[in-house]
Amino acid sequence: MLKAVILIGGPQKGTRFRPLSFEVPKPLFPVAGVPMLQHHIEACSKVPNLKEILLIGFYQPNEALSRFLVTAQQEFKVAIRYLQEFSALGTGGGIYHFRDQILSGGPQAFFVMNADVCSEFPLLQMLEFQKQHENTHSYIMLGTTANRTQSLNYGCIVANTETQEVLHYVEKPSTFVSDIINCGIYLFAPTIFQHIAEVFQRNQQDIQLEENSSWQRTEVIRLEQDVFTALAGKCHLYVYKTDGFWSQIKSAGSAIYASRLYLSQYHTTHPERLAQTKVGGPTILGNVYIHPTAKVDSSAVLGPNVSVGMGVTIGAGVRVRESIILHGAILQDHSCVLNSIVGWDSTIGRWARVEGTPSDPNPNDPYAKIDSETLFREGKLTPSITILGCNVSIPAEVVILNSIVLPHKELSRSFKNQIIL
Repeated sequence: MLKAVILIGGPQKGTRFRPLSFEVPKPLFPVAGVPMLQHHIEACSKVPNLKEILLIGFYQPNEALSRFLVTAQQEFKVAIRYLQEFSALGTGGGIYHFRDQILSGGPQAFFVMNADVCSEFPLLQMLEFQKQHENTHSYIMLGTTANRTQSLNYGCIVANTETQEVLHYVEKPSTFVSDIINCGIYLFAPTIFQHIAEVFQRNQQDIQLEENSSWQRTEVIRLEQDVFTALAGKCHLYVYKTDGFWSQIKSAGSAIYASRLYLSQYHTTHPERLAQTKVGGPTILGNVYIHPTAKVDSSAVLGPNVSVGMGVTIGAGVRVRESIILHGAILQDHSCVLNSIVGWDSTIGRWARVEGTPSDPNPNDPYAKIDSETLFREGKLTPSITILGCNVSIPAEVVILNSIVLPHKELSRSFKNQIIL
């Protein structure tokens, strides 16, 4: 029997995801038409004998999350539970805190995945790979190739080229270590908890030596720095390298890129989700998802890489490219939306133009990953995709370029390179 754990984090992170994370927990943000988490859950549901999926995070169990869990359980026929941490415990602390829940029923192994990654999720291949390493105490991490400069932003893995054993692991090194990076998707045997327990005990001893420090800190454990670094080179940790797509979803710009990766995967997994140009319907270029409840005028042109949410209205002559339009938004006639995310229930006036600058990986480098740009560089807003928060109203005939508009704003004029508070 197998289980899966998805680490969904909590509200204090996701700051790079504002203003979108104000309205919905980041893991429920729609990517390629479905909540980010649903891609993980669907991949898990295809693993034979996987009996339960546990979500671990410190979001308050709100209505959106509960509703999502109920529908996902029905759709994917797998038990899903949410376990709430009392505070952020780190990637290892959360699973250690809930180890009894994870181990109940005696799973032979369990997957652990970070919610903010987009991937082909080669879970069956990882299981196969683990079987080849007969040692039942072996742990598998998913790795992929990055280019040399970008590898410094990730956990870097030095592995034995023949056995794929991890010999050395460094989280975000300051100089080049390896171009194989950690994808944040793992397959663990239950014995991993012995190694996490050692870190927990060490933290406890350190805290006893310190004055006035909080007990809570003993429970904060990071899988990457605290556990993998120690396990490397001890014949326990192996890397399964994937050639499939993988990307982090840290910023809103990376959500548009992730959407593109999932939309192209739909050709094989969900062709029914991809819109087609039909007589009397809008012109569709490339991969586009349109929610069945959306109303799109037949003279509109959408794509490539566009995802249109529930109840959206798109008027005559509208052009949308490389964008995510969230539920209830209205794009009035002849407006144009490029490289942008349009928030829930926002309205874009006639002939208005909303445009951002894509932060896509270099298309000429097969190993390039998306840069998680900081919002500001040298005091200026870095040109990136344009984001309209929820319920933003853009008047007719204005231009909004490379800007972030916070929720519930009514703009009266054009803006460029600004955060509109």
